[in-house]
Amino acid sequence: MGGRAVPPFAGVRGIARRGSTALTTLRGGGRAWDDLIVSSISPETGSVATEAEPFSADGGPIGVLVLHGFTGSPQTVRGWAEHLAGGGLTVRAPLLTGHGGSWQQLARTGWTDWYSSAETAFADLRQRCEKVFVTGISMGGCLAFRLAETQGPAVSGLVVVNPSLAGDNPFIPFTPVLKHVIKVIPSIGGDIKKEGVQENAVRRTPVASVATLPEMWRTTAAELASVTQPLIVYRSTEDHVVGPKSMKVLMTALPGAEVRPLANSYHVATLDNDAPEIFDGTLAFIREHSE
Repeated sequence: MGGRAVPPFAGVRGIARRGSTALTTLRGGGRAWDDLIVSSISPETGSVATEAEPFSADGGPIGVLVLHGFTGSPQTVRGWAEHLAGGGLTVRAPLLTGHGGSWQQLARTGWTDWYSSAETAFADLRQRCEKVFVTGISMGGCLAFRLAETQGPAVSGLVVVNPSLAGDNPFIPFTPVLKHVIKVIPSIGGDIKKEGVQENAVRRTPVASVATLPEMWRTTAAELASVTQPLIVYRSTEDHVVGPKSMKVLMTALPGAEVRPLANSYHVATLDNDAPEIFDGTLAFIREHSE
């Protein structure tokens, strides 16, 4: 359902000692993170839900890659992808490696695996289409920027929604160590303002995967100024997942970027009140830059 998501590693309340082991007690949304430490936790189903399956549609000579975010799936962007396919575009919305199933599956993957999934789907579109645009939400937006950096003019343009380019939480740099103590934290999915709408994200967030995000951010930020393709950035005015540091990184590297505010959506804007604005704007943008 809609509502505010619990940000990972939201704060520190003290030290909890259990036997001879000292564990940092991390709290967020009134829940103690040490209560979530797991040495053995009931596995979730490893199967991919139907709504999480990749989306594919063959249309005209203009292609578009649509990338979901961290812990999400194509369900998060399916409406976006379907709208673009309805406009006659050839569309791919891949399921990034490790996503769509259990947190244990996701924990075995990192950002280079997710980028590889995006790169493979992009290569497929490039073989089929005259021009290829790349779109993405949250971490998918970061992957979109990375593709623009590595593929150069083969990417004809970018549309990103609440892109994740930096971590605001001070504990994220410590996740390479914390992952050995805290296996999972609550899901970061579901930050949606619209009532009755649910994001089918991975039910828990594996700290091992979170630990790979800083390298993705650093790698992308280091070359972000090289992005010269046409670009639209959609940014929710209230976002409980991606904080202000990401926009600071973006605007420092690309001060001329066009930013379109979303006043009536939280982080998962592609499932929220402003989704039609994103969908229509993306299609218009692609048509404008395909002529």
